[in-house]
Amino acid sequence: MKKISWGIIGCGDVTEVKSGPAFNKVENSELVAVMRRDAAKAKDYAQRHNVPTWYSDAASLINDPAVNAIYIATPPSSHEEYTMAAIAAGKPVYVEKPMTVDPVSAKRMADAATANNIKLVVAHYRREQPLFKKIKQMIDDKVIGETRFVRSDIYKRMLSKEDLAIEKTAWRVDPSVAGGGLFHDLSPHQLDLMYYFFGEPVAVKGFSTNQGGAYKAPDMVSGNILFKNGVLFSGIWCFNITQALELDSCEIVGDKGTIIFSFFDHRPLTVTVNKKTDFFAFDPLPHVQKPMISAVVKYFLGEGPNPCSGEDGVKIMRLIEGYSSDKF
Repeated sequence: MKKISWGIIGCGDVTEVKSGPAFNKVENSELVAVMRRDAAKAKDYAQRHNVPTWYSDAASLINDPAVNAIYIATPPSSHEEYTMAAIAAGKPVYVEKPMTVDPVSAKRMADAATANNIKLVVAHYRREQPLFKKIKQMIDDKVIGETRFVRSDIYKRMLSKEDLAIEKTAWRVDPSVAGGGLFHDLSPHQLDLMYYFFGEPVAVKGFSTNQGGAYKAPDMVSGNILFKNGVLFSGIWCFNITQALELDSCEIVGDKGTIIFSFFDHRPLTVTVNKKTDFFAFDPLPHVQKPMISAVVKYFLGEGPNPCSGEDGVKIMRLIEGYSSDKF
């Protein structure tokens, strides 16, 4: 292939700004077809984004000869089905996070890609963003010395009855569709970055509960990960407080200093060493997945490494599941 001609399965909200437009803004990449089960919405998306072809059936898009790569942006419960169909058609896959609903499903996907020699990438896209690449460099360069531990706090307001009446919100807290509620939706960002920063985990222990009772999925999750290099990660995800208490903060503590940042907000990166503090500001990205999509295109074209393999995706799914178990 000299150019990646993408087909999107599931052209919903995540593709409007975060990812969809980037496929036409990355070198050697183009978006040629989209699919959504609601034909009217698929047609509307295609017309608004100048996509030449639209479908209401995934098989038709997958088998379109003009499409040579598939981006799967549906809810997690259908990720495996569509990934397997694309692999069977011999087309490389870029699948949204979380990779799927559980580690067993994720492993089937990764194994199928390997067995059929098909390229598979999981959309843990923050790995490729300048902010997190900068943090990774600082950790590797031991700017704060030897990393000792990490603390992450993600607090979000409780969803209201009005929120849960909206389909695009409600499915995210339906375990049968999302796998495990807002924790499954948001924690892949934190857990994958910890794996990206610190390498192989050796143990995970967590607890989850439903305190508010507003929906079936857990609304409170906490736990720890021990990495092979000795770094200890501690995180809490709370989805049942008032908006005034919302928080997005992560602190990496070394034996000589600290790195403080947020995953979703656009606060400056704060680095303190020997009581001297420096701030690093990063402009918001118009399309947050563009750096990752660029890396994926290079990988699919044989011009670069896999930015996040199926095997990596399986490990993150095991960490997510491990927050209710003591085995990794």
